[in-house]
Amino acid sequence: MKDTEHASAAADCCHTGDERKSHHSDKTKAALTTRLNRIEGQIRGVKGMIEKDTYCDDVLNQIAAIQSALNSVGRLLLEGHMKSCVIERIQSGEHEVIDELLVTVNKLMK
Repeated sequence: MKDTEHASAAADCCHTGDERKSHHSDKTKAALTTRLNRIEGQIRGVKGMIEKDTYCDDVLNQIAAIQSALNSVGRLLLEGHMKSCVIERIQSGEHEVIDELLVTVNKLMK
């Protein structure tokens, strides 16, 4: 995502009452969908490599690239979440969002 997409991702989350929902702009959704479609294609490629008995090191390098791409998508979503949802919830007195965020970050770092 470009820097302008980072900025728009920051305003994409929303939390109102009991409804927890993200409100990503069409531009952000399109960018994330494009990245995820590319990752999906990479996964199909790895499956094909395994079926063709491709050298293990080559397959492992492709898996590393996929993991990096997924981490990138996760970082972008986390950034937008922190810059919007988390800030809004803290400002409204919902400090439990910090514990929720820590659980999520720990999952992402595994």
